[in-house]
Amino acid sequence: MARILIVEDEPAIALGLEDDLKLEGYDVEVIENGIDASRRGREGNFDLIVLDIMLPGKDGFEVCRDLRRHGVSTPVLMLTAKAQESEKVMGLELGADDYVTKPFGTHEVRARIKALLRRARPEPNTETFHFGKTTVDFTRGEVRTNGNTVDLTPLEFKLLALFVRSRGRILSRDQLLAGAWTPDTFASDRIVDNHIANLRRKIEPDPAHPRYLKNVRGLGYRFDG
Repeated sequence: MARILIVEDEPAIALGLEDDLKLEGYDVEVIENGIDASRRGREGNFDLIVLDIMLPGKDGFEVCRDLRRHGVSTPVLMLTAKAQESEKVMGLELGADDYVTKPFGTHEVRARIKALLRRARPEPNTETFHFGKTTVDFTRGEVRTNGNTVDLTPLEFKLLALFVRSRGRILSRDQLLAGAWTPDTFASDRIVDNHIANLRRKIEPDPAHPRYLKNVRGLGYRFDG
């Protein structure tokens, strides 16, 4: 279930979007001002943000700029009441992924959301996934680099698979613990960091300067394969 953050201060529009997207099966949260939107956008790990431009506290442009500066790669669909090309260009240059001009139809919004989600989280091949000179074989549970087998532990493979399927998204340590460790296993943030350090040594060309498995300060890790 994709998680969507709606940032809209007009109650009728916010409620309409919320009801429509919930009917589509999305997990929806609504925020009415830009200050809270910046905070929740950084910490909420949403799959997509629907962001109005005209907001109290901080406008949509500022929110988008703030999220990108903090390394948040969540797709942003901007809502604008104006059709000026300059406004659309500004939003895209600040890191927005698409825009819809008010008044809009629900079918158009749904279609754009589905397209952004597909682009942001394309499903990896059910059998293999490639990044750099490395191939991950999900069926065989194997990883190969330059044709040579990489000796991963089962837990390291689970972590790598989790990152691959969430590529481009920031995963917090809590999410990694929930996704790779069993519920009855005692584990801490330090244990997560140690396993990721080991994984980097096995898949990164230069583990000291990771190209794929990156740390996002204060938030977690992101796989950019």
